[in-house]
Amino acid sequence: MSWRTVVITNRVKLDCKMGSMVIRGEDTKRINLDEIAILLIENPAVSLTGCLLEALTERKVRVIFCDSKRSPMAELVPHHGSHDSTLKIRAQAAWPEYVKAEVWREIVCEKIRNQSLLLSQLGMLKEAGLLDSYIPQVEPRDSTNREGHATKVYFNALFGMSFTRSASSPLNGALNYGYSILLSAFNREIAANGYLTQLGIFHDNMFNHFNLASDLMEPFRILIDREVRNLMPETLEKEEKHALWRVLEQNVYISRSKQTVLNAVKLYTRSVFEAMNSADPSQICFFDMV
Repeated sequence: MSWRTVVITNRVKLDCKMGSMVIRGEDTKRINLDEIAILLIENPAVSLTGCLLEALTERKVRVIFCDSKRSPMAELVPHHGSHDSTLKIRAQAAWPEYVKAEVWREIVCEKIRNQSLLLSQLGMLKEAGLLDSYIPQVEPRDSTNREGHATKVYFNALFGMSFTRSASSPLNGALNYGYSILLSAFNREIAANGYLTQLGIFHDNMFNHFNLASDLMEPFRILIDREVRNLMPETLEKEEKHALWRVLEQNVYISRSKQTVLNAVKLYTRSVFEAMNSADPSQICFFDMV
């Protein structure tokens, strides 16, 4: 099972030899390809061979390319993620609206529940109690927008009453960067399971290539929020970005076992597909924070 997030920061050449990724720079290093879940190329001067890209694609490794500011700008997306992807895409396109509505309600409720838990851990019991009161009010497809109300209370408690998600600040930069990491992890699992990232459960933006990942990642945002709250960054540089990448290596509980966040993404994503295909939202396996 792949588990490593590999970040390439220096100008090197990446090649493939005998099942390993060979990193040729001042020194030569090797990493077993089967261990790699995500490969982040931070330096635009890095060169890769076609053989390596082929091997990474075959193993469904998520390859993310960054610009000169180390911000993700592109990904390697395979044309085929599963041998029966045509069947799964047909099923995805035919998911009933009532099932999508109920699954989205479960996802929103879990997101608000996690937000409340974090605020409780930080001693913000009044705000946490307010979020708890929203959970029973969530309707199918969240028609009354409890998620939006909860998010406003949550962020104001977490980062102060003057904080807004639309402002240009290191806090928002860190949140956005962390969320992009989660989005990439979910895109990887969606593609690996043979589904389309464009066709969402709730999100339906014609300009968003990752509607489904935007849906599924919602309960996991709390992990990035917690890390950003711990960092309270005044700048967003290499150190802060790498701290956010390490969130994927943290542990959570899911399916009665301790797993890395990356493995939890895999288990949870598969459970959502099972819920959608069986019309049974109770199949969804959510995680618990350690």
